[in-house]
Amino acid sequence: MANHKSSEKRIRQTRVRRLRNRYYAKTARNAVKKLRSTTNKEEAIALYRSVSGLLDKLAKKNTIHKNKANNLKSKLAVYVNKLA
Repeated sequence: MANHKSSEKRIRQTRVRRLRNRYYAKTARNAVKKLRSTTNKEEAIALYRSVSGLLDKLAKKNTIHKNKANNLKSKLAVYVNKLA
């Protein structure tokens, strides 16, 4: 158990951040799944814009790694462009 006030505060902050990161990471995964299941090109383009923004925001806050965000965006762009 923590013996210092600062370490107790750090534990509280870490718990809050972990829960927030888990929520946003799960939201991003669901958005990516929704985009991958879309077959309509216009709908996919609109979804791609919002998903790429979400991934950029998560990468900026270090919830996910920036390379992972870029890899996901690249693969999703290829998927969207292949739709007829």
